[in-house]
Amino acid sequence: MSTATQSSTATQSSAAAQSSTAAQAPHRAASTPARHADRRRLRALPDRAAFHLQTSIVVTFLAASSAPTPLYGRYQAQWHFSPITTTAVFGVYALAVLGALLTVGSLSDHVGRRPVLITAIALQAASMLVFSTAGSVSALMAGRVVQGVATGGALGAVGAGLLDLHRAKGTITNAVAPLAGTATGSLLSGVLVRYLPAPEHLVYLVLFAAFAAQATGVALMRETSAREDGALASLRPRLGVPSAARGPLLKAAPVLVALWALAGFYGSVGPAVVALVTGSHSPVLGGLSLFVLAASGALAVLLLRGALPRTVMLLGALLLSVGVVVTLMGMETRSGLVFFVGAVIAGAGFGAGFQGAIRTVVPLAAPHERSGLLSTVYVISYLAMGLPAVVGGFLIVHAGLLPAAREYGAAVVILAAGALAAVARPAARV
Repeated sequence: MSTATQSSTATQSSAAAQSSTAAQAPHRAASTPARHADRRRLRALPDRAAFHLQTSIVVTFLAASSAPTPLYGRYQAQWHFSPITTTAVFGVYALAVLGALLTVGSLSDHVGRRPVLITAIALQAASMLVFSTAGSVSALMAGRVVQGVATGGALGAVGAGLLDLHRAKGTITNAVAPLAGTATGSLLSGVLVRYLPAPEHLVYLVLFAAFAAQATGVALMRETSAREDGALASLRPRLGVPSAARGPLLKAAPVLVALWALAGFYGSVGPAVVALVTGSHSPVLGGLSLFVLAASGALAVLLLRGALPRTVMLLGALLLSVGVVVTLMGMETRSGLVFFVGAVIAGAGFGAGFQGAIRTVVPLAAPHERSGLLSTVYVISYLAMGLPAVVGGFLIVHAGLLPAAREYGAAVVILAAGALAAVARPAARV
């Protein structure tokens, strides 16, 4: 082969190699983000696991909110405060939840679910440490404020995250998980208080460990909400209600008010009522009243999930009225059996009514509106829970527990009757 031919061949080979390298370079550049995305997908929790994780967050947050209930008697004996203080501690929590719902309730619609959830879990874990070291009413109130802010920040984000992953299951889970959490927290706290040492510390340290594990899980979840402009503007206190949901929410609001007013009474002075009825100051029995109410509510949600939302709300308001009347009969006759039967009936009404309200309103929100709408539902609920509970505390001090319970029960029955009338109107069909 001649030198010229060899030179020509070498030149052609070099050109081909350069061309091949140039052609492969964009492919390598394009594949780099794809490889990073693949790694992120490998690190992320499967959606099914993420759904269960977020369900567990609702359960543990609400369990933490009811965990102090069986301890109120012990705190009261140690620090010598009145029933007004007990209901004030409860009311402070509800107001802190409200403040968070009104400000950061829709934030996850703009910045994503994960950042909001991680921050809320960190605050909740911090509140557990405050509770575990509390030595005064002021420390207890401080812990309740931090806990309320954490809960208010999490409720909208986690509820919307459940809907992002599975709309149908997410709707039902948003109704049943808060009740399951409330039931679990009150009963387990009562058991720990009764049978294990240092309950004022142990209850909260167990919950702290659970929150630490959940924060790790959230960090591994994929983000399910696209970022939207307006994050800073969303912090202005407001109610995020899409136009399509305004009418249905107005119809559901009386039901929510009646339900959560009763929950506030059980959550703040339930153990004192049980002690009056049964003559026992057992923390297990004290936690059992709230457990029965919430557990029967959770069961009602599951059993009635296939019924029409309007029918379920009607049934809920009716059962709530009957349950409160039976509960008051148990208090008047000092019959623990009648009292707890009334709690079961009222709890079933709570679960049915809350599920009906959630199923009526929540599906009307677009994905970027879910967190704001759920936060509004909880604003109504916690306002109805907090304010009447504080008023009930004043009534107990000035009139006594039984007369105050009569007045409170009558008010709940009137609210439930009004809700029943509002939902029963033909125009209320949704």
